[in-house]
Amino acid sequence: MNVSTAVVRQLNDTFRQTLAGGTVLITAGVMALGTDAQAAILTAVQGFDAFTCDNDPWNEHDMGALEVAGERIFWKIDYYDRSMTAGADNPADPETCQRVLTIMLAEEY
Repeated sequence: MNVSTAVVRQLNDTFRQTLAGGTVLITAGVMALGTDAQAAILTAVQGFDAFTCDNDPWNEHDMGALEVAGERIFWKIDYYDRSMTAGADNPADPETCQRVLTIMLAEEY
């Protein structure tokens, strides 16, 4: 693993675990589940650590799938430039990369 991948993984883990340093989007399907389910889903996403070569082939910890209260949930971190108009040139550079964590029902993917 190269240094850049290790940095991206650490930035992704920190953002996902703290929900600080980026934008968090929750889809309409997750919103419709109510505040208790939303809180449980956020907690589960923050604590997610079931990364394998199958679900994390680039070793960046940028996507996951889990089940919470009978609902299949996907989450994904995308990388944008600071203007949010294009993809980030370097996801390992927090000065130029804006992370966006989207949490959705699997059926919304």
